[in-house]
Parts: sequence; C-alpha cells; structure tokens
Amino acid sequence: MLIGEVARRSGVSARMLRHYDSLGLVRPTGRTDGGYREYSGEDIRRIFHIESLRSLGLSLREVGRALDDPGFAPSELVDDLIRQTRERIAAETELLTRLRRIGAAEPAGWEDVLRSVTLLQALGSKSAGTRQRAALSSVEGAPVPVEALVEAALSETDPNVAGALRWALAQGVEGGSALLAEGLGSPVAAVRERAVRSLAEIPDDEATALLRDALAHPDVVVRRYAALALGARGLADAVPTLIDMIVDAANDVDAADALSALASRPESADEIAAGLVDRLVGHLAHGTDRASARRRLAQALADIPGETASRALAELSHDEDRSVALTAAYVVELRKER
Repeated sequence: MLIGEVARRSGVSARMLRHYDSLGLVRPTGRTDGGYREYSGEDIRRIFHIESLRSLGLSLREVGRALDDPGFAPSELVDDLIRQTRERIAAETELLTRLRRIGAAEPAGWEDVLRSVTLLQALGSKSAGTRQRAALSSVEGAPVPVEALVEAALSETDPNVAGALRWALAQGVEGGSALLAEGLGSPVAAVRERAVRSLAEIPDDEATALLRDALAHPDVVVRRYAALALGARGLADAVPTLIDMIVDAANDVDAADALSALASRPESADEIAAGLVDRLVGHLAHGTDRASARRRLAQALADIPGETASRALAELSHDEDRSVALTAAYVVELRKER
C-alpha cells in the first residue's frame, strides 16, 4: 500500500508518515520499482500502535522505546503520565476558575480585566502584606471578583489579612453573603468560623437572615458568633444563645454587653432578666463551676434594668456561696446609687 492510501485510511498525514520514517518509528517494508514507499499490513498495524500510544500523551521518543525496547516497563511511564495529566488538569482548572471569576465581575473593558488579574494574583501571594493590600484595594472602583474574595476570606489564616478581607466583603460586594453561607456548611470548623465572622460584618438584610438561621447551627462556635452579631443589630432572637455564652464563660463579657444593649429597650428588659433568672435557678447546686456561672449571671443582671433583675439580685445577695452573694450585694448597691 502506497503512502497516499495509507494516509487516507489511517488518518495520519503523509508528511507525518515521512517523519515517522525519518525517526525510524515506521520504515516501509518495501519500495516500488519507481522508488515509492510501500507499506505492509504489519507496517500499518504499527502506525495504529503509534497513534494509540501518542493519544496517551507519550512523546515520539517514548513511543519508540515502548515499541522497540524489550526491557521497557510501562508502569513507571504510565505513573508519570498520570502525574503530568493531573498537574495539567489542575493548571487548566485554575485558569478556568480565574477566567470565570473575571467574567462574573462583568468587566467593562480590558483595564478592568487587568485590574482583576492583578487582584487575583495578589490574593494568591505568599506575602501576607501583599494579600492584605490586595484586600484593602479590592473595592477601589474596579469590578470585584467576589468568589475570589470569599475564597480568600474562608482560607486566610493571618488575622490581619482576614480582617481586611472581612472588611472588603462588608463594603456592599454583591453576592458575598450567599457564597459565605456555603462556607457555613464546610466540614472544616475553621472555615465555618471564618464564614460566620465574615457574615457578622456584612450589614445587609441577607446576612442578617443567614445569621438568624445560624443560631440553630450544630457548631456552637457558629451559633455564638451569630448571636453576638445579631445582638449588636438589636435582634432578640440572640438572647438564649447569649445567656448560654455567659453560663459557659464563652466570650461572656461580650455576651453580657450585647444583652445590656438589647435590654435598653423596655419591652426586652424583663424578658432578658427572666431568661437570666431561669438559668440561675438551674445553677444553684454547690461546686466551683456552678458558683462561677451564677456569679457571671449576677454580673450580667447588673446592667439589665427593671424589677425582675432587681429582685433576682436581692435574692442572690443572700446566696450560700459567699462569692456569689458578695457579687450580687455589690451590684445591688450600684443599682441603688444609680
């Protein structure tokens, strides 16, 4: 079979067949009287073997070794090809992600595209300072690739950079809250914490609704950050969790401050005081931990106005645990002076 027919039947161009011949990969078995290459059936089978191996990503040199070296072991080469393919896929996936993020930012021109590329590169820098500057500059006019900001916020371990990223997301970046909500479902506790802390700094209604939902989250850390944020926004939904925080000595000072702010509303004061009193009743047993919890609850009652809180403090001033009684008595005197 002459080279033209082989090219038609195999799909390999005549030029490539000549190249194979020059490399010694496929040398035609015969020649015609006119000196033209003539391929046998075995030659054509070898061509198909070459093309099959090339489809796996082998170079022509590697193909020659695979076909002609009796001692050639394919397993090592296949493992190497798998590694190279994974690296190529990772690189292509990263490029696709970058392009998708730039596209989602809806750039108006190439200048916006270049700004987005610069921001993405800076957010991926090994330098914390560079990442922080990128976060702080991300809201300066150019379209913001919000997915990149959220991903950076959910993965950032440097506290200064993390704070800058949370600030950037709080500047009205569209779509940030919904993406952060996905972070609340992460199997990694640190990611969930970063997600709720970022949501806590976003002042819009969507973030508030997500924080309300987070009060029922199975992760206690998520519930606590959500409660502090909602308390600062004046939402009474946070009260039970804030009281739990005082009992558990988890950011209890911040929780007490949030309760105090909420109790500035007359309609909330008695409800908050009643909640604190209910927990006091549940912590009347002896023991250092129980006494510490009751002392913290008494201190929290100090800033809650109204008769319910005053009566509870008066009763606690006679508590059989001396530290609790002294704390309550001191608070009662303070309230009288006010």
